[in-house]
Amino acid sequence: MTLAPADPTRTHRLVPTRLGTYVLAAGTDGLVGVWRQDQKHFPRPARLGHAAVDDHAVLEEAEAQLLAYLAGAREDFALPLAPEGTEFQRAVWDHLRTIPRGATTTYGQIAHALGRPRAAQAVGAAVGANPLSIVVPCHRVVGSTGAMTGYAGGIETKQALLLLEGAPLA
Repeated sequence: MTLAPADPTRTHRLVPTRLGTYVLAAGTDGLVGVWRQDQKHFPRPARLGHAAVDDHAVLEEAEAQLLAYLAGAREDFALPLAPEGTEFQRAVWDHLRTIPRGATTTYGQIAHALGRPRAAQAVGAAVGANPLSIVVPCHRVVGSTGAMTGYAGGIETKQALLLLEGAPLA
């Protein structure tokens, strides 16, 4: 089996945090990924590009904002984002960015908000494919009963993020 070569337009760096090590990846248009190392749906190495060896403005700012957020010193993110996905996925990810800090919503509520009330499962798949965890707050989506549901970075990480934000847990 031949591995695909690394994307020459991308670069990444590892960022140790109190919730584990995160991999930040940037392309020419902005941040393309924030993944917890060892999470479900972790991208193939080619998608990450090369390891950053020089200064990289987007990765440096993303690292600083992520660490400040996890320390409780920052409430949101102001980064150039360039996630890759289908039109529907991008619509779901855009909607995730409207969920206020400390609040939660459900897959069904997102489906209704997008004008597709029967698409809760498709919304769930799009949320699960979110390449910008924490920055695009997929951790704020819970099951229809308020129960903690799947999270690529692990339920413990999801709970820790919601507690950091002051969200009520079911």
